[in-house]
Amino acid sequence: MTRSFSVVPVPGLPMVRPGDDLSALILAALAHSEITLVDGDIVCLAQKIVSKAEGQLVALADVTPSQQAVELAAETDKDPRLVELILQESTEVLRKKMGVLIMRHKLGIVGAHAGIDQSNVDHADGEQALLLPKDPDASAAALRSSLLGKSGASVGVIITDSQNRPWRMGTTGCAIGAAGITVLDDHRGGTDVYGRELKVTLINRADALAGAATLVMGETTEKIPLAVIRGLPAETDAATEEQTAAIINRPLEEDLFR
Repeated sequence: MTRSFSVVPVPGLPMVRPGDDLSALILAALAHSEITLVDGDIVCLAQKIVSKAEGQLVALADVTPSQQAVELAAETDKDPRLVELILQESTEVLRKKMGVLIMRHKLGIVGAHAGIDQSNVDHADGEQALLLPKDPDASAAALRSSLLGKSGASVGVIITDSQNRPWRMGTTGCAIGAAGITVLDDHRGGTDVYGRELKVTLINRADALAGAATLVMGETTEKIPLAVIRGLPAETDAATEEQTAAIINRPLEEDLFR
């Protein structure tokens, strides 16, 4: 059955500070836009505001680079203090060239600079770097529970980030944290329209939804880190209990490019 859904950007979220109650800020922004959450809605929010609320902002002045960081910084033309943070957040340097470090983050995510970002961060008191949330799936689950308690609506939550993909130009939105949604829709064992068995069809539903949300949220100066996806069927907790963004990361033993 073909379904349509809407993706609604939600403006009005203030600059987030460490310790802020994200669920309260989100509900206030929704109320300002005259949006009331209903069962089945999916709340999508940018990783940056989660990281800021969780105090993941680090002053580079407080970072002492190791010898490895100094050497790697020279190879890549980067600030050794930033490289030190990248190394601390990672388990492996996968690729390096001038201006680029491709890392395997401790969360299992592969991407540039271990997801550490310095854009849309206030550097008035010195250079800062924003790290990924320590556990984005736990952050999404906690936010979902808080939204349920305050609004009464059973919603899904996706924490989005922007990533490049091998062999493709440009960034796209992806899910690094999720709760209350089907993350991977497994069609293996089913059949196609001609009755042929599907052996490898695994649909990354979370990334598709994150990409849709990112289109309306923007990634530069739009200042809209929040969107609501509406119109998809509500999901049960039993169906999504084991569905987290962590399962998107391909197991190392299946990585053909190591």
